[in-house]
Amino acid sequence: QVRLVESGGGSVQAGGSLRLSCGVSGYIASTYCMAWFRQVSGQERERVARLYLRSGQSGGTAYDDSVKGRFTISRDAATNTLYLQMNDLGPDDTAMYYCAAVPSPFLNNCPNTYDYWGQGTQVTVSS
Repeated sequence: QVRLVESGGGSVQAGGSLRLSCGVSGYIASTYCMAWFRQVSGQERERVARLYLRSGQSGGTAYDDSVKGRFTISRDAATNTLYLQMNDLGPDDTAMYYCAAVPSPFLNNCPNTYDYWGQGTQVTVSS
């Protein structure tokens, strides 16, 4: 059974940084994708960053335009933990952030829908 547990959210002033973590347990697939999504109450969930993994090795990444150059997705293979380093945060980054995972049948690409989700961690940025 796959389980994803996020941590690291909190309140920060504009211009500050946070690092989100997502602990992963259980087997997903030999080739899979992991991603960070965020959702503001009343709005659709949006993917902000994703990471392709093949045979346990990190592959390509992709970012939403709104976070390019400020957010970095990475994974520690030793602890099977996914990270999202968020720098230069602004009030528009305020949201609930979710970690997600899905097996991928593609080469260095990811499905649009994800099968496994964490419970979310709140990020609040004040101006």
